[in-house]
Amino acid sequence: MSETAATGPKRVKLSPERLYGVILAPVVTEKATRLNEFSQVTFRVTLDATKPEIRAAVEQLFGVNVEQVNTVRMKGKTKRFRGREGQRTDRLIVRRRNATKG
Repeated sequence: MSETAATGPKRVKLSPERLYGVILAPVVTEKATRLNEFSQVTFRVTLDATKPEIRAAVEQLFGVNVEQVNTVRMKGKTKRFRGREGQRTDRLIVRRRNATKG
């Protein structure tokens, strides 16, 4: 058994500025709404955020216990605006699994 599994997840202490800087906004889409039925919540977060930072931010901001954090980095879509091609920004999605109050 690994050492981290025996002692539990490592807790990260974040400053109040970083705490509010990690989570940018909730994602409100059909898929995110369906995931909410299974106690999974999706957020946009900063690209430099790590999983322990995301876990600590969600636990401290919303007062829940986070079981697991999954991240997905999605490349922005290529769009055309006024005849010029551009790309939407990258985004990172976080899923909070089986979170319980308390």
